Amino acid sequence: MADFRVRRVEQGHAKIRNVPIAVTPEGFWCCPSPVVFQKTLKAQQNPLNKPKPPPPSHKTSIHKAQPNDKNPNPAPSRSRVVSDDQRSLKSDNTGLSPTGAAERSPKRNADNFQRKVAVEFGESETSDLKVILFGKQGFAVKMSVHRDVLLGQSKFFADKLTEEPQKSSLEIPDCEDVEIYVETVGLMYCKEMKQRLIKQSVSRVLRILKVAEILGFPTCIQSCLEYLEAVPWVGEEEEKVVSSILRLQSDKGINPVLKRVSSEIPNPPNDTLTQILDLVLKSSEERGRRDMKALVLKLLKENSILNNGVMDMYNDNIYQSCENCVESLLHLFRQAAEPGFTDKSMDSKGPVVKQIGLEADNLLWLLEILVDRQAADKFTEMWGQQEELARLHSQLPIVSRHLISCITARLFVGIGRGEMLPSKETRHRLLQTWLQPLIDDYSWLQHGCRSFDKKLVEEGIGRTILTLPLEEQQSILLSWMGSFLKVGDNCPNLQRAFEVWWRRTFIRPYIEQQSNAVRFSNSGTTER
Repeated sequence: MADFRVRRVEQGHAKIRNVPIAVTPEGFWCCPSPVVFQKTLKAQQNPLNKPKPPPPSHKTSIHKAQPNDKNPNPAPSRSRVVSDDQRSLKSDNTGLSPTGAAERSPKRNADNFQRKVAVEFGESETSDLKVILFGKQGFAVKMSVHRDVLLGQSKFFADKLTEEPQKSSLEIPDCEDVEIYVETVGLMYCKEMKQRLIKQSVSRVLRILKVAEILGFPTCIQSCLEYLEAVPWVGEEEEKVVSSILRLQSDKGINPVLKRVSSEIPNPPNDTLTQILDLVLKSSEERGRRDMKALVLKLLKENSILNNGVMDMYNDNIYQSCENCVESLLHLFRQAAEPGFTDKSMDSKGPVVKQIGLEADNLLWLLEILVDRQAADKFTEMWGQQEELARLHSQLPIVSRHLISCITARLFVGIGRGEMLPSKETRHRLLQTWLQPLIDDYSWLQHGCRSFDKKLVEEGIGRTILTLPLEEQQSILLSWMGSFLKVGDNCPNLQRAFEVWWRRTFIRPYIEQQSNAVRFSNSGTTER
């Protein structure tokens, strides 16, 4: 590291700042760090600060320049960033004495700026072109550069210098990012540009890429793209990189970067989702299944913004997995319902019982996915058609079958919440097929399942019943009443639904009859 000096000129006093800046292996200063511009601007915006005496100068060693075949001039021993006022006092640069420099009236806009920084690439004796950048807040940067370097690296500078080959200076007005502009020009002197970018942040390289495109600097653009293709992206960097890449006018070299976020395989998500579902559904490791189910469910929720066509395609895959699980459950129930199955050793019947639990858990997970995607109506219809599975349900020990009732309970909760809107026939069939098996398992569910919410399930069952025609409500609720009178708390408490049905059956007709009589009487009075 070495020091460079930035002088700020004010009325009556001059202030010197020493700011550390790195020297590149090629022998030029890298861009003044942001602290230079920020401190200089801050000092200018607060003119009430009393000037401080200049700090003692510190001598530091400076790296020797390396030969650069891009610059026909001899490689400079050092490069400097100095104040504009300091450079104006050099007679070998300006040809003026210090007195002449002081007496000269300012002619150029850059000299009228109070906030100035001068950047030299190589020794000032070898530079043959001045580039003046006018930034925001009245900030000017003057660069001493080499014409042949800029001609060889930048289409922008080549066009400008070809139009006026004798011009000794160029002015760049309204420069949005002076700091990065200076650094990008400095990169024109680099042989190994990619190595210079290694320690930069992604956001800074994106800024360099933007300036490099403005300057028509293809070597820098390519190096930035190679950096972005190889470096990890963290957090919000991905969106910034992709949007910046897509804004490039040239598409050369962007494909390797974009391949990180897009695939050339047609419709890959569909097949990939099927593979992911199969991996999760076939797993028997409890911790891995639980974690991956939670993760996939969360990620699928984020996909709810997809268009309907893509959602329908995903839903077809999910329903195919549901059908496979139901078929597997039916096969397992048939095995478990065979005579003598309960008398077998645990080594024989244990795998079947475990697999029943896994398949029921799989169906619960798939149902949650479909509910979140507002696509569970078809599942309700499929589940209501499983008469054989419901019939075999009573032949299995409750410890093996109770998770099946959890699926039924979740459907009732979903209908009660309005999360699914199956047809009247489907709702009636679901109650006819699965309400009694749920009642049979209710005591176990209350005491053996931590996730079972008794009040929520009872409210869901009652609301589902009340969506049916009044005669069907009566049939189901009277059947429930018989079960409730036998087992009490071991049966779902549907008294609230019973009260609603009672009022609809016995009170509402009387109220309507009385209302009609009043309207008829009022109508007769009006006619007379």
